[in-house]
Amino acid sequence: MSDTRVAEGTAVVLVDDRLGDVVPAAAVPLLRGAAVYAEPGLAPAAREALGAPEPPEDLLAQAEREPVVLFVGDLGCTDAEALRAAGARVVRATAPPGVELLDAVTVMDRLRSPGGCPWDAEQDHDSLRKYLVEETYELLDAIADRDREALREELGDVLLQVLFHARVAAEDATDPFDIDTVAERLVSKLVSRHPHVFGDGEAVLDAESQHARWEELKQQEKQRESIVDGVALGQPAVALAAKLVQRAERAGIPAEVLPRGDAPGEALFDLAARTRLAGGDPEDELRAVALAFAERVRAAERRARESGREPAELSADDWRELMSDPSAPVAARAES
Repeated sequence: MSDTRVAEGTAVVLVDDRLGDVVPAAAVPLLRGAAVYAEPGLAPAAREALGAPEPPEDLLAQAEREPVVLFVGDLGCTDAEALRAAGARVVRATAPPGVELLDAVTVMDRLRSPGGCPWDAEQDHDSLRKYLVEETYELLDAIADRDREALREELGDVLLQVLFHARVAAEDATDPFDIDTVAERLVSKLVSRHPHVFGDGEAVLDAESQHARWEELKQQEKQRESIVDGVALGQPAVALAAKLVQRAERAGIPAEVLPRGDAPGEALFDLAARTRLAGGDPEDELRAVALAFAERVRAAERRARESGREPAELSADDWRELMSDPSAPVAARAES
């Protein structure tokens, strides 16, 4: 270990490139009376803002004689390691929550820009629609399966779709906007619809009251003419029916005027409506039944294979036996 010791006030200041030319506040007092340098590897914006020269070859020797402050983007650089080994203080800003999102935006920009990925460069809002739907359903599967690893991955995939669409929107010739505009609108919406949290609005006692208040504020903000304005008509039909029934119920529309009849669509709407009015979620309930059925089919196929049969060869009677009694073995049919 070296006996070299740097002068009091010598420090290595780590600047996070993702935050642009932001300097940690704790570094400001150190700049008074110190020789200030910036490593060549520091982000150009930060080096320009500092107006500091590159460190000299005898930086460590200088730091023994007088305070030196070295700005770096990486603590692993040679000068930073030498100063730290000689007792220099390390100053860094604590990265705020969400700082990794800045990297995600940068990567998306790189992929979409000249010299990036040809496939990414060719996409537009319409071509990306199917991927947004697919990724959303994969996220729903991860939630249903309580799969934490899959949840982390699928949330990232849905985030990618948001970043992708925002990046495409930024290139629009007539009405451009970017991810910052999207985030700004979201923050404004969250603040305005939670006056009890961010303002002096009346306290909300429970989640149901808050949900009702949210809908009221949304109606006022968007100046909608109808209670069904804003309902996503492209969502799955059962979920759409439930959402329309929810809006109707809140508006005081009586249940007897909701669609009902003998036609399949009318019967399905009536069933969805009754489920929603009873406090259930018809989309979730139907999905649960569908998933349970899918598992019964898989279990029947496994039992068939265990008995030496291929599922493709099963007769209707075989399927009835397998599906009606999960524990019953299936005897292999004799070769004719």
